[in-house]
Amino acid sequence: MRARRYGVALAALVTAGAAVAVAVPATATAAPKAVSACPTGWGSLSKSAADAELGSLTDIRTGRHECYDRMVFDVPTTGPDAIGYTVQYVDAVYQDGSGRLIPVSGGAIIEIRVAAPSYDPETGGATYPGRAGRPLPGVDLTGYRTFRDAKFASSFEGDTQVGLGVRARLPFRVFELSDRLVVDVAHTW
Repeated sequence: MRARRYGVALAALVTAGAAVAVAVPATATAAPKAVSACPTGWGSLSKSAADAELGSLTDIRTGRHECYDRMVFDVPTTGPDAIGYTVQYVDAVYQDGSGRLIPVSGGAIIEIRVAAPSYDPETGGATYPGRAGRPLPGVDLTGYRTFRDAKFASSFEGDTQVGLGVRARLPFRVFELSDRLVVDVAHTW
C-alpha cells in the first residue's frame, strides 16, 4: 500500500513539473541585452588648436555621461574664429607667471589652457570668479567616475589655466561647440 502511495505521489510530481516547465515563458532563457560600447581611440597625447582673439571665459562646468566625464568652458566669441587651447597630461601644474605649484589630486593630471582670459581685457573686471589654487567655483565632482579634482591655476596674458585631476591616464578628446570648448575624458580605454 505504501509503495502504491509513493508511486501515485511521484506521478503527480512529474506531471506538475511538466506543467510548470510548459508555463515558463521562452524569454526567461533569452540572452541578456547587449551593453552599448563606449568609444575608444581618442588617445592620451597632447591636443591643441591655434590661439584666436576671442571673448573672455564666463563659466566652467562639468557633466557625467555613460562613457566619459565632461568639462565645458564657456567662451562667448565675437566671430567665427576657433577657440585656442592646449590640453595635455602633465606631472604637475605650475601657475603661469609665478611658477607656483598648484596641487591637484588624482592618479593623473590634465592641464587645460584656454585662449581666453577670466577677465575683461578692457576693464580688468572678472568674468569668471576662479582663484589660483582653489577648486573651480560651482563644480562638485562627487560621484564622477573619472574626474577627481579641478583647480583654477591662473588667468595670465590672455590664457586661462586649469588643472584637472583624473582617476588614471585615460583617453580624452577636445572639440568646440558654439561658444564652448569641450573636454571629455573616457572612463576606460
